[in-house]
Amino acid sequence: MDDDVFETTGGRVRGFRVTGDDVVAALGIPYAAPPFGADRFREPRPAAPWSGVRDGTEFGPVAPQSAELPGAPSWSPGDEDVLTVNVWTPAPSGGRLPVLVWFHGGAYTFGSAAQPDFDGTALARAGLVVVTVNFRLGFEGFGHVPAAPDVPGSGPATPAFPDNRGLLDQIAALRWVRDNIRAFGGDPDNVTLAGQSSGATSVICLMVMDRARGLFRRAVAHSPASAFHTRDIAAATTREIAAAAGCPATPGGLASLTPQALVEAGDQVVDAYRHDPDSGSRHYDPSLFAPVLDDDTLPADPLAALAAGAARDVDLLLCHTTEEYWLLDAVGSCARLTTEAQLARFAHDFGLDDDLLDAYRSPDPELLADGYLALYGDLLFVEFTHRLAEAHTAGGGRTYLSRFDRRRERADGTTVRAWHCADIPFAFGNLDDAHLAFLIGGAPTAEDHALARRMTGAWADFAATGDPGWAPIRNDGPETAHAAHVWTADDQPSTDRRPVPPRALWAKTPFPLLRP
Repeated sequence: MDDDVFETTGGRVRGFRVTGDDVVAALGIPYAAPPFGADRFREPRPAAPWSGVRDGTEFGPVAPQSAELPGAPSWSPGDEDVLTVNVWTPAPSGGRLPVLVWFHGGAYTFGSAAQPDFDGTALARAGLVVVTVNFRLGFEGFGHVPAAPDVPGSGPATPAFPDNRGLLDQIAALRWVRDNIRAFGGDPDNVTLAGQSSGATSVICLMVMDRARGLFRRAVAHSPASAFHTRDIAAATTREIAAAAGCPATPGGLASLTPQALVEAGDQVVDAYRHDPDSGSRHYDPSLFAPVLDDDTLPADPLAALAAGAARDVDLLLCHTTEEYWLLDAVGSCARLTTEAQLARFAHDFGLDDDLLDAYRSPDPELLADGYLALYGDLLFVEFTHRLAEAHTAGGGRTYLSRFDRRRERADGTTVRAWHCADIPFAFGNLDDAHLAFLIGGAPTAEDHALARRMTGAWADFAATGDPGWAPIRNDGPETAHAAHVWTADDQPSTDRRPVPPRALWAKTPFPLLRP
């Protein structure tokens, strides 16, 4: 049989040889039916089989969104077949290689598996079968649709329109991997989940969801985001979006809107928060969607569930960057604070303790913004990462912790920081794509390529054996952060970093964050 044609449960698909001819990629393979029409706002349904050989040389359509990301396709109204996977394999003729399944980030609102960061070629050359996944985003994937008494099956046990549909899509993709990955040379009994930002939090959720149990054995989470929603918060967001769209906040009213109209209504709500400093915690970075702690799909807070041992059999590799929020500031997605009064209000809106705020203040007024960005990044990503590490270890799980601290000085004297997303091109081994120059600060150096080889190797080793190359953490309470493996271009931690406040100061801040 042709090594570039793969037999899946849906039919045959033809891949292609990537540059170098040692890896085969097959793109845009449906793992579930288009989630529109009668299937809109519902659990994913099986994909229809096809006859003949499906072309797998192009990525599938991305989920409805308004973002246009460098080097990636944008969504076009009318695109519906958005639930697809992409596979890279170094062993198309057979084998039992470890599998890495990737869920992209993007605040549950934007992004796709087609971003240049996520090309799986280098990881495949390191010995993995790599799968990247498109899933529903925004309201389609994470918006709360209220139950309707006249809709069959809309009771609390089996809601017709479940919360966390994006997570259910990811589970459907994992079932596709279980049923099909042998055809690509992968081992369905050795699957590692991986994700960054909201994709990393998705991974954490899947670790504690009953429906995902048994579909993977390891997990990688880079910069998991700490925000979750209660059903009441999610329902309030639905009412805001419906009001912006001019429709009732009912299943019928929401379904009457086109996907584009729902995206536009969400953008209107985001814009209103951005321009209203009196709107509470959402003013600073108005993300409307997050996993919903409901009574069905995600019934428990993941931190508590991990601490109780819900995923003790899953090895977990965590990573955060040291300057997470500077990226959000650089791209203009978060509010800029310039006064002490604004900083104090930020702390009030998030319920932060005065002692914690004081630890991030600087006596130099010129550095006030830096203190705010450090505090915000630690709030949303860094402290949550540490608490996940402690919770999983307390629950009996094996946990590895790392942090990315690579900085670079540009020719103009400005600094490319160790900011959100900067670690991912290194872990995937994708440094040379021009679309990623902003993240890494220009053309990669020899030291950068060496760092990428180390990080790619750590992912490959972890997926294969459960050991990335350093010791798992012990539960040392606030000192857990000191056990982290540090990623830098020269293997030396930066010496010009502002002092990191003691973690004990975070003790009074409850996690996960429930916003607003």
